[in-house]
Amino acid sequence: MMVFEYAPNGTLFEHLHIREAEHLDWATRMRIMMGMAYCVEHLHQLTPPPHFLKTLSSSSVHLSEDYAAKISDFIFWHGDTNESSNGPSNVYSFGVILFEMVTGRLPYADNASALEDWASSYLRGGGWPLSLREMVDPALTSFREDQMEGIRDVIQLCVDPRPERRPSMGEVCGRLREISGIGPNGASPKVSPLWWAELEIISTDEAP
Repeated sequence: MMVFEYAPNGTLFEHLHIREAEHLDWATRMRIMMGMAYCVEHLHQLTPPPHFLKTLSSSSVHLSEDYAAKISDFIFWHGDTNESSNGPSNVYSFGVILFEMVTGRLPYADNASALEDWASSYLRGGGWPLSLREMVDPALTSFREDQMEGIRDVIQLCVDPRPERRPSMGEVCGRLREISGIGPNGASPKVSPLWWAELEIISTDEAP
């Protein structure tokens, strides 16, 4: 069982696909992206053995009070897991989430297995079916085009139909850090400024 602090801002899926949820601006999406990347990279680098995620989707990315990413709802693959197949599978899933964050649209049909026509060409290695600006989530009122182009290139590497050609999660994380300029500390949840006061109150209440 894994336990982490309550994430009051729901899931990434809700913010990208549910109209009532608050829309995420470009800077917030970049920070969430890097939080996910650092988390998955860390799991892949654990030894012995490395850990792989059996389920990785926008629904399993929870958002803290300051919109930092926390990944949950997964089952670990480890032990005698085939690293050569499950590492690239995680990288592909990560690329699909990046695609959702850029476009604001679900790449899968209702049955969660068949790719939508609009996404299939790109996610099967055929390139962007539309221009970059036509693909961008309409909820994004502004974004850095150089960063968007860099992320587009990373997505294309992640969803390469040949698993052996996909980069490692460490390589993905390094490239995204170059694009975003966000290090691990910048992507991590910020500690509440009232944390020490809250702890002191709790300690006082529990004192005999």
